[in-house]
Amino acid sequence: MLRTLVVVELAFDARGGTFRPHDALGHDHQGGTIEEIARERRCDPLDAVCDVIIADKGATRILVRSMSEADVRAIAADPSALVGSDGPCVAPYGVTGQGKPHPRLYGTFPRLIGHYARDLGLLTLPQAIAKMTGGAAAALGLADRGLLREGQAADVVLFDPATIIDRSTYDDPHQYPAGIGTVIVNGTVVIDGGEHTGALPGRLLRRRGAVLA
Repeated sequence: MLRTLVVVELAFDARGGTFRPHDALGHDHQGGTIEEIARERRCDPLDAVCDVIIADKGATRILVRSMSEADVRAIAADPSALVGSDGPCVAPYGVTGQGKPHPRLYGTFPRLIGHYARDLGLLTLPQAIAKMTGGAAAALGLADRGLLREGQAADVVLFDPATIIDRSTYDDPHQYPAGIGTVIVNGTVVIDGGEHTGALPGRLLRRRGAVLA
């Protein structure tokens, strides 16, 4: 009865193959589409969804490919649009190297610079950088970040504008971007020559009134 109600309430078309479990526990279909899982199990796609969720006690998370590339390009080029990512910090090793998360966790910002700005010419390099640094910081109320000037937190990325690009994909997401040599966080070098130094100078930013500090 409960399964019937769930199937009725589901508003998406699982047969479209755009829903990918990326870190379901205890099953071997990470990164596969619902359509592929259903075909292998010879069952209805909605039954496949229910079976996967039940098997890992509701721990499954999914990737949804529902965005239009034309919309993404239009938004990237819009002067009023800023760029951020809701992806958590990850690495190709340890606990965060498990599963197949969305490629944006590794490639959001390099993709804007390398693909949309450099390759497609939808915006200039300074415009792309401003969208993800000073503009985004101002919108979030980050009073001491986002700009290179005295008194600001020294968060700096040194990259090659000719080679920077995202390399993460849906099938192989745990890949760092190319073209980034050095990353400085709060004045401390964290990435040097493309390798992590072991330093962990980052800190939690808490909201204090109208700003984050």
